[in-house]
Amino acid sequence: MAKHIDLGAAGEALAARELSKLGYRLIDANVRMKMGELDIVAEEGGEMVVVEVRTRTLGRMVPPEATVGPSKIRKLVRTGRAYMDSVGWEGPWRIDIAAITVGADGSPRLEVFRDITVGIIEP
Repeated sequence: MAKHIDLGAAGEALAARELSKLGYRLIDANVRMKMGELDIVAEEGGEMVVVEVRTRTLGRMVPPEATVGPSKIRKLVRTGRAYMDSVGWEGPWRIDIAAITVGADGSPRLEVFRDITVGIIEP
């Protein structure tokens, strides 16, 4: 397996653990649908949350959260809508980013960016 795939899988596992500690209730992970994949689906505060996990090593030119551009956001919205329809969810939902930066010593730092579509696209 490629090193970047291992890093991504480790990042998703870390994000799931840390989000649970922050009060997210994990519902699903690595959901593959026709139009895309959802890294983590959780519930938090009565809202369903689609969490896009991005993991990068320190020293990269772009921080992990900056790698989610407009086309990825549109894809997350389409896939998230399809997921919510497939499970019959009619309540509010949002998209968060779990950005993980791995330091030179191997220690990860997680930062959560909540509701990234506010002011851009309404899910």
